[in-house]
Amino acid sequence: MNILDEHSRKCLAIRVKRKLNSTEVIDALTDLFILRGVPAYIRSDNGPEFIAEAVRNWIKAVGAKMAYIEPGSPWENRCCESFNGRMRDKLLNGKIFYSLREAQIIIESWRNHYNTKRPHSARGDHPPAPEAIVPMDQRPTMH
Repeated sequence: MNILDEHSRKCLAIRVKRKLNSTEVIDALTDLFILRGVPAYIRSDNGPEFIAEAVRNWIKAVGAKMAYIEPGSPWENRCCESFNGRMRDKLLNGKIFYSLREAQIIIESWRNHYNTKRPHSARGDHPPAPEAIVPMDQRPTMH
C-alpha cells in the first residue's frame, strides 16, 4: 500500500505485506494522521481493504472524507498511478525479494531516495522532501 501526498508528491508511507486488511489500512492512516493531521479527503481505488465498512466508518469518525475513483478509471488517481508505475519500473521489475522483511527494508530505502534525492518533474525537478545539508560552521553548538 502506497500513501502519497498529492500536493507535495511525497510518498508518506509504503506498507509491504503479502495481503493488507482493513485494520492495517487504519493503522497506517492513524500513524500519518497523528504526525500530519487529518486531511480533508483521502483518494483511493476500490480495493476491498479501502471499501471495508471498518475503514469507511473510521475515516468518517476522524473527520475525513473518502474520494473513491470510479472503477476502471486509473486516470482519476494519476499521482498514485504514476508513482506505482515508477516504483515498478525502477525497483520491482528488476528485483527478486527472498523474504517479506527484505522487501520491506529495500522498498523503504527506495521510498527515502524517492522523497529526498530523486528529481520530480511536477516539482521543477526537485525532490518533494530534499535532505537538508547544514554546513559545519552553521550547526548549533551543544552546551
